[in-house]
Amino acid sequence: MERNSRIFVAGHRGLVGSAIVRRLVEDGHSDLVLRGRDELDLTDQAAVRAFFDREKIDYVLLAAAKVGGILANERFGGDFIRDNLLIQTNVIDAAWRAGVKKLLFLGSSCLYPKFAEQPLKEEALLTGPPEPSNKPYAIAKIAGITLCQAYRRQYGFNAICAMPANLYGPGDHFDPEGSHAVPGMIRRFHDAKMEGAPSVTLWGTGTPRREFLYVDDMADACLHLMDHYDGEDIINVGSGEDVPIGDLARTIRGVVGYEGALTQDLSKPDGHPRKLMDVSRLLATGWRPKVGLEEGLTRTYAWFLENAAPPVPRPAPGSVAGEAAE
Repeated sequence: MERNSRIFVAGHRGLVGSAIVRRLVEDGHSDLVLRGRDELDLTDQAAVRAFFDREKIDYVLLAAAKVGGILANERFGGDFIRDNLLIQTNVIDAAWRAGVKKLLFLGSSCLYPKFAEQPLKEEALLTGPPEPSNKPYAIAKIAGITLCQAYRRQYGFNAICAMPANLYGPGDHFDPEGSHAVPGMIRRFHDAKMEGAPSVTLWGTGTPRREFLYVDDMADACLHLMDHYDGEDIINVGSGEDVPIGDLARTIRGVVGYEGALTQDLSKPDGHPRKLMDVSRLLATGWRPKVGLEEGLTRTYAWFLENAAPPVPRPAPGSVAGEAAE
């Protein structure tokens, strides 16, 4: 992408989109087109087409999506499949119609079949059903990948698809009810520390293994792919290493400085037993991650304290600060 290219980052306020914007600015790209949801509703086909016709975009990084953890997917599956189908269809189609040079679409490692052979190779997509807990989201995103590939074959549209591992970092969503594993744990351990709670309970057995990638590494990979990859095949983006969720929780507990107990609710689902991706296709293009897990968690918690942590409550007169509720 040339430095004077007109680049639209869809979802620029989200976790991945904000990291992509940071990296573009660092690289000297100045003609960035950014629109919040209040300015451009990506589920509105007419509005999206008018936007592309008007703005004369050269490149698109499609990071806009409705995302959430297991609980959010269970409760709002209809919203997840509807909104993601609308967003990606509107943007991909309008970008092609407007003559965009290249588009990057982001999938997710959760799109792979639940029991696919590990590490997950790109060829495993659609060889089995997705994990039931995120089925609506997965089906929508798989449709987006298929749309990119079909537009490439029929119209010659240069759309590429990246499959990120579990992402975390500055700009994440720290709602303990609807967030992913890392931000959800950071928020719960932080709140427990502030409240003096004796323990924190996490879902499931703690044995599922997950691969995590710091979001600034993901942004770096996205720009690398825009410059160095033009294939139809999807391409995995990850660290190439995974960790048990229980170990992740203990690491986050240490980063936060929470000294209470860690317990488990075995009645809650684990989700995928393991999600480690084969990243050899990406590594062959010359890209490598730079930020290790503990360093990334430390950076993320520092950002949380600065930007997202709730204010420390003042104790009521006569109460003891930090006393645990019965």
